[in-house]
Amino acid sequence: MRFGFIGSYGSPEQQVHLARECEAHGWDGFFTWDGVSLDAGDFDAGATWDPFALLGAAAVVTERIALGAMVFAPPRRRPWELAQQALTVDHLSGGRLVLPVGTGVPFDRAFTSVPGQPIALRDRARALDEVLDWLERSWSTETFAFEGEHVATGDFQFPQAPVNGRIPVWPVGVWDAERPPRRSLDRALRWDGIVPQVRGESPEDAEPSPDDITALAGWIAEHRDDASEPFDIIYQGRLDADPAVAADQARAAEEAGVTWWIESWWDPASVTPEFLLDRARQGPPAV
Repeated sequence: MRFGFIGSYGSPEQQVHLARECEAHGWDGFFTWDGVSLDAGDFDAGATWDPFALLGAAAVVTERIALGAMVFAPPRRRPWELAQQALTVDHLSGGRLVLPVGTGVPFDRAFTSVPGQPIALRDRARALDEVLDWLERSWSTETFAFEGEHVATGDFQFPQAPVNGRIPVWPVGVWDAERPPRRSLDRALRWDGIVPQVRGESPEDAEPSPDDITALAGWIAEHRDDASEPFDIIYQGRLDADPAVAADQARAAEEAGVTWWIESWWDPASVTPEFLLDRARQGPPAV
């Protein structure tokens, strides 16, 4: 199992420094996040930064760790610009970019204050699928046109493919063992991994339990067309400050089927850039 760390708060300089410290202290990935202008109470108080600019800077000061955002919101992005941004960071980092993706949060004004943006969850989900399809077509290096409900373009060509031929895509997937939401889960199965969530009112409420992960991993193994291909299950949680307890948490997640633990601290009342730096310097547990 690999370990990533989210730079949930801080200036651009602080986040780039945090990425460097994550690599120096044994983490396997650094992740920022993707928001523009939030209308969400306490969460709208802080500044937001362009994730690809931050990841480009992080790519320059690191050599080993994976880079991404938890999570990118493709439905509010122009796919040709997303393709260029992702390709740039992918090459700048030597192929270390990953793309966790979701439908976007409905309280981002980049959705609600812009005419023509998809607002309803169903529309954002359909737009997500079309943007991802467009993105994958761009990696072929061939000229292509695209016709969809939310995305329609004439000819485009990106003559340079990603470093490794493609960039791993990890869609958010909602898990409900009694009623598996097939559209969400089937989307993840078409790509390279899943960021599982359960239904909840906050980021912490939406975190699945080890039992949820075990059930999800079994469902994935049963429904994947090609089980020989790598597939990541990404878990967002918070490791205990006690190394022994943190190791137990990590082992339980790994036994359930998790391949990436992403250290995820979001409470604006208690989490500061200094807190994140201190946690990153503790490093991941030895499992």
